[in-house]
Amino acid sequence: MTRIKRLRPDPIPVIHPMPEYLATGQRAEWYEDTKRVLQVPWMGVVTMAYAHYPTFFGELWRGLKPLCESRAYVEAFQDLRHYVEARTAELGPKSLIGPLTELGYAEREIDAIRGMNTMFSHGNQPYVLIAAITRHLLEVGDMAGGPDAEPFGARHAPDIQVPLLLMEAHHVDEPTRAVYEDIKATLQLPFVNTDYRAFARWPSHFALAWADLRDKAGTPAHEAICQACHDKVADLAAEGLPNPGGLSSEALRRAAEADASLEEVIHMCQLFQWLLPGLITNVAYFRHQLEAV
Repeated sequence: MTRIKRLRPDPIPVIHPMPEYLATGQRAEWYEDTKRVLQVPWMGVVTMAYAHYPTFFGELWRGLKPLCESRAYVEAFQDLRHYVEARTAELGPKSLIGPLTELGYAEREIDAIRGMNTMFSHGNQPYVLIAAITRHLLEVGDMAGGPDAEPFGARHAPDIQVPLLLMEAHHVDEPTRAVYEDIKATLQLPFVNTDYRAFARWPSHFALAWADLRDKAGTPAHEAICQACHDKVADLAAEGLPNPGGLSSEALRRAAEADASLEEVIHMCQLFQWLLPGLITNVAYFRHQLEAV
């Protein structure tokens, strides 16, 4: 079966994600339902951008919801996380425990950063699968999986309570704003992902973490991990997962065309599916930095 290819849309499309605090009515209900089903404390920018197109997102979430609640889905994204974390260790992340301790970080503060990382390390995985499935349906065709799917029926999210405080560009001082601009330039991103804005709550840590990653980002070794992550989710979208919600390419394409041009929706979906494997790789790299030598 044909699989989606890893690509960065050019030009970068304009996106319209609605922040959670502005969502009302049907969008607010979708946001809460998405977070509940995925067992995450935040609505990803990817799904907020999808929800700008209500007919499209309504049909997508109708079909995705029973899949996201299935054992096959949970086990697939857990395996993906373990794979990427093992691969990123090969890049040789620098342990930041010593430098952070010298700066005055107590163990409880380092644990809080670890907790934030754990939250994203878990939550980014279901979002990247959603992005791959969406692209596959819009660009390739139907999923090969059948309708039978055993529900997971348990909690898979980490039992961690860390306040999710996002440092927007207008919140931060000039040094952190410079890190944001460097991230966008280095990673070729049109915006700073939620993860980075959350880690910037600890600006001295965030600057050290990015400085270490920056030299690895975009290298052949780093890109190989991003590509491998993409390949795994592309395979899962094509034929590795069941389809209990009866998602169909034709129905989703029709729904997209009810909101905008199909080309506009596809380019938006391509952007997020391209950037998420890199984000997952980078969060895994940050995770290794918080391990003791």
